Amino acid sequence: MNGPRMTVVWRSLIRDVPDFPRPGIVFKDITPLLADAAGLRACVDELVEPFGDHSVDLVVAPEARGFVIGSMAADRLDAGFVPLRKPGKLPRETLRAGYELEYGSESLEMHTDAIVDGANVLIVDDVLATGGTAAASARLVALGGGNLVGYSFIVELAFLAGRQQLGETHIAAAIAVE
Repeated sequence: MNGPRMTVVWRSLIRDVPDFPRPGIVFKDITPLLADAAGLRACVDELVEPFGDHSVDLVVAPEARGFVIGSMAADRLDAGFVPLRKPGKLPRETLRAGYELEYGSESLEMHTDAIVDGANVLIVDDVLATGGTAAASARLVALGGGNLVGYSFIVELAFLAGRQQLGETHIAAAIAVE
């Protein structure tokens, strides 16, 4: 049951949680979506559809929710998957990129050999907010020698203007919150 009705159904599975992780932030909780097999399948299909003709070699996704969506997207695109982790979580030599969140700062790491030079890479994550996580992910792709073909998000919080940090690369978001 993919199509307009399924799109409405999976989008209704994303829950707003006010004042998390701190007052004034409205957290987009995708765990109800993750628990619904048909909704999750339809969501991932919609996320990869704009990139089906881009010859994607690897999907890169930051932890933790990005892992779920990103690995499924990689499967759909017949691509490999590269996890981006918080510092100290990967066992070998890593590359690191820092970023600012709307409520703090953080870093992501990737193994130095995770991306083959020239590989076409798609970055997938659940939410585009201020763009910090996505921009750090793109820096890691570049440091690893990859060719960034685009970004795909479940939700874009357009009012935070995160898109402005990501340059001219193709950005797809299934849901835009103005």
